[in-house]
Amino acid sequence: MTAPILRSLAELRAKTTEWHRDDEMIGVVPTMGALHEGHLSLAQAAKEGCDRVIVTIFVNPKQFNKPEDLANYPRTEHEDAKKLAPYEVDAIYVPDPQEVYPEGFSTTVSVSGLTDMMEGPFRPGHFEGVATVVAKLFLQAQADRAYFGEKDYQQLLVVRRMARDLDIPVEVFGCPTVREPSGLAMSSRNLLLSSDGLKIAEHMHKVMRQVAQNLAEGGDFATLAQDAKARLLAAGFSEVEYIDLRCAETLESLPNANRPARLFVTAWADGVRLIDNIPVDSA
Repeated sequence: MTAPILRSLAELRAKTTEWHRDDEMIGVVPTMGALHEGHLSLAQAAKEGCDRVIVTIFVNPKQFNKPEDLANYPRTEHEDAKKLAPYEVDAIYVPDPQEVYPEGFSTTVSVSGLTDMMEGPFRPGHFEGVATVVAKLFLQAQADRAYFGEKDYQQLLVVRRMARDLDIPVEVFGCPTVREPSGLAMSSRNLLLSSDGLKIAEHMHKVMRQVAQNLAEGGDFATLAQDAKARLLAAGFSEVEYIDLRCAETLESLPNANRPARLFVTAWADGVRLIDNIPVDSA
């Protein structure tokens, strides 16, 4: 059965107020739609951990750097609702833009430190847009728990820090990245890849796994990163923006895997910017 689609804050609050009155725990899964198995795994995790689940679908204009990217982002509300039906979520919140950014809206949420590296310099203003809209969705949904994928690991930490710093009473859960059989991380961007582009993209995870294994064996990251970049370019990637080894908790840059870490890679294939990260065992 397809969940009801709510478009106004008043409709959403009517539901959440009733659920809280009955002492039911509310989980929220914020998305921009174009749902794939990764998103659906978050809905499943929320169902397992909460009494009520809200999936939000809002293509947030404040987190796009280029107007054409916003215009081209797929809007697949009907298909998304059908995909969610087997998970029996309790509501799909698809707010009209004025429900999120009413006339005169002039507040921006910014998280310093965690946004100064990796995606931050390459996508100016992106994390401010994410933090602002997620803060609003947390408060609008009156959620007790929220679920995000580890594929966007930097975003996960930014959202977690934002909620903590602003005393928003929501527990933020990170869920494992869902991958294609080839290892490619599932992403809405994969739909933009040609068949040849997909073959190139599949090399990213293979290269990352080899680097992670070598790091766990005590390898020097600077040397391994140079080799990984060469392998990705040889596989057909047109550009490698960064290969970083970071502390899993603080995103501090690391020279080796001397503590729990994540390996991050962002590269271009077939005109599509692909991002991924994996955990690295301590050496």
